[in-house]
Amino acid sequence: MTRLFRGAFIVWVVLRYGLDELVLSSFRHPTLRLLTRLVSIGRNLDSPRGERLREALERLGPIFVKFGQVLSTRRDLLPPDIADELARLQDRVPPFPSAVAVATIERAFGKPLDAVFTHFDQVPVASASIAQVHFATLRDGRHGGREVAVKVLRPNMRPVIEKDLSLMRMMAGWVEKLSADGKRLKPREVVAEFDKYLHDELDLLREASNAAQLRRNMQGLDLVLIPEMLWDYCHTEVMVMERMNGLPINKVDELRRRGVDIPKLARDGVTIFFTQVFRDGFFHADMHPGNIQVSVDPATFGRYISLDFGIVGTLTEFDKEYLAQNFTAFFRRDYKRVAELHIESGWVPSDTRVDELESAIRAVCEPYFDRPLKEISLGMVLMRLFQTSRRFQVEIQPQLVLLQKTLLNIEGLGRDLDPELDLWNTAKPFLEKWMVEQVGPQKLLQQLKAEAPHYAKLLPALPRLVHDFLQHKPHELRRELDELLAEQRRTNRLLQGIVWGGVGFLMGLLLMQVLTRVRLW
Repeated sequence: MTRLFRGAFIVWVVLRYGLDELVLSSFRHPTLRLLTRLVSIGRNLDSPRGERLREALERLGPIFVKFGQVLSTRRDLLPPDIADELARLQDRVPPFPSAVAVATIERAFGKPLDAVFTHFDQVPVASASIAQVHFATLRDGRHGGREVAVKVLRPNMRPVIEKDLSLMRMMAGWVEKLSADGKRLKPREVVAEFDKYLHDELDLLREASNAAQLRRNMQGLDLVLIPEMLWDYCHTEVMVMERMNGLPINKVDELRRRGVDIPKLARDGVTIFFTQVFRDGFFHADMHPGNIQVSVDPATFGRYISLDFGIVGTLTEFDKEYLAQNFTAFFRRDYKRVAELHIESGWVPSDTRVDELESAIRAVCEPYFDRPLKEISLGMVLMRLFQTSRRFQVEIQPQLVLLQKTLLNIEGLGRDLDPELDLWNTAKPFLEKWMVEQVGPQKLLQQLKAEAPHYAKLLPALPRLVHDFLQHKPHELRRELDELLAEQRRTNRLLQGIVWGGVGFLMGLLLMQVLTRVRLW
């Protein structure tokens, strides 16, 4: 019943804001144009279409808002009016009342607001689907007088998300059962991944720990700033962090006016992303413009500022190495190696012909090399990749869904900053250097250092472990030894037979030669 009511509410919102008319109006067929006019009868759809879409997504809740945030980064796929409205979902979702935020803070810290802050801005500086942010100044303790940003979780988020996830699970089950591609697309596994990340985002302590890890990882890069988490003031519903001084990354004209090197900024963004993915296997996975700023402080001028760490992606060593090999082969245009890697990893059936898959990948990718972002039609690339994946039964990898989403964000940011950016040539040197580091002597030395404590504990205990093993498993060892001895005896008999047979054959030849000579004599 919960799913039924939620589904009915979604349908009501779609009709209330005229999203059905919005979809139909994008087609030019006369019959569909007539249907558009018919469905509009009796409804007030005077508001601009982008505004109606944004308001509908806000009304539907956080999952739909996040979908709008992802779309907002792809201006190459959307009309400008819709892209402009969806951009407001990045940090200008209608805020919840400040009184509710204050009550949440006081409940979390167990004391009045004035006992924690000397100043607290009642008007939030940013408001998104899961939380909103207020600026404040701390009162006491070792951080007294420090300017901070206070992130407060929206109330009653969990029930809304649970309803949407329940509906998504049901729909995923339908897709898996009814669609010919259900097994390959793994819809239930994808929803399960989405479920995990959304629930992680509802715990601000987890977000603070994500930020701390990213801050440590990025310390030596000098390209990105990540705010310090003030752990004395972090709670599951409230998170207090260092206040950052920057401009939103989508304010390109203002950044250029202040002297920021925009093409360098675009290249740095690619470097940051690939460093987090391939070096660390731990990456910021919600990189829309609302979460990315550029520092205007003289000491750190022009560096990225990352915010909002509720969603991070992680990769195993296997995933990192496999993806890096794929990217490297791709940048070298070694499509045969790309095809081989897909087969080796099990992403496609083992009986797939390498030459056919190689040819299909080449046909998709080759037209887009050595071209700037402004000349690449991502929609066409995605459509052709989807067709190829269906043809070769490529299985979706749920653990990489976040990475694919983040790649869309990165490309969208790069397109806005520098349409002339060559994404491939920018990333290629980094990946080639990374691959050399993975197989070189430096990597071997690092692995030996990492394993040294384990070996130091193991070696002194090795005689005792061998003794215990021999003492506790005599029957198994005896059986294995008997089998080895029996096999050795069979091998010896075979060798003896071969040797004696060879000797007999030679003796026969010699005897025949002797008899022949006797007759001739």
